[in-house]
Amino acid sequence: MRIKLIILAIALPALTACLQLSDCFREDVFCAALVTDVLGIDDHGMNQDTWSGLEEAQANGLVDRIEYIESVDTRDYEKNITYFAENGYDVIITTGVGLQDETLRAADLYPFDPAHNVPMPLREGKPDSPQGAVPVFIGMNQPHDEVRPNLIPITFAEDQMGFVAGALAARISETRVIGAACETSGIDSMWRYCEGFRAGAIFVDVDIKVLVIYREDGSRENLFIDEAWGYDTAQKLIQRGVDVIFAAGGVTGQGALRAAAEAQVKAIGAERDQGAVLGESGSSVVTSIYGRASFEVQNVMRLLRDGNANQPRLSQIMVVPFDEKFPDNFTREMDALLLSLWNGDVKTNVNNEKP
Repeated sequence: MRIKLIILAIALPALTACLQLSDCFREDVFCAALVTDVLGIDDHGMNQDTWSGLEEAQANGLVDRIEYIESVDTRDYEKNITYFAENGYDVIITTGVGLQDETLRAADLYPFDPAHNVPMPLREGKPDSPQGAVPVFIGMNQPHDEVRPNLIPITFAEDQMGFVAGALAARISETRVIGAACETSGIDSMWRYCEGFRAGAIFVDVDIKVLVIYREDGSRENLFIDEAWGYDTAQKLIQRGVDVIFAAGGVTGQGALRAAAEAQVKAIGAERDQGAVLGESGSSVVTSIYGRASFEVQNVMRLLRDGNANQPRLSQIMVVPFDEKFPDNFTREMDALLLSLWNGDVKTNVNNEKP
């Protein structure tokens, strides 16, 4: 059942023959919803993978009704969350750091009943009024420092993602010079991505030259959207002999990937399947590395139904499959490294925050 709302609506048509909107207030109907960031549902990344997880959870009988709203403007975040909260949804998922503040405010606006010691008080009897419904909020890729009993942050280890990218870059480099174009190191996640990249490359080859450039002098208004800086930075790295480029930081990073494609220099993306997103402009992207949102959503839905999920979660990461140009052993090596990082057998030695 794929139900889509592009914008918040006051009156809705009949959404399905078997379940009506008001049924989400029923105790025997378990409803889950997604509020995307402005990248939309088909972003080849967190939004799309989260929705895929909900679809699979519904197919497996973990959720009765699923629905999403694509946010077209950041100013829509709060009202889109409120729409689902006031229509009896048991779980509301939001994606990306951009919705972090709104998700926390929503958790405060619809507080959890402290008399219950499980995160789904609705399972013990859902009231028939919007004011009585108490949803659980899930923040994908939102590292909330403030704890709420009705908020489950799900984060992904950027240092591990960068580490895998660095290890791969070291394996495929011919010049033994690799580089990264990254958003400002003042953002902890960006610092973890790119210092993880440095650590992963040295893990494979202690003598490899790793050039990491952060966007330190740019304006705050251009955070994550400074495509020109990313493009120019990648060109400078290529001029210094770099033959594999890692890029992180939204559109800023995509600028670097476009420059790599023009120069026919191999590139590694982050955050989304950048090769799919950029098309011909991302023709040099050999793979992208990002969080396994679909896998984690299904796990949390299962735990919520059993009343066992009320803690922050660190999720696994994934590597977009290589094309036929790469031998099968590359995939096996990267899978083995991912498993070793997940199990703790390999450490990135990158702190959670920039020193």
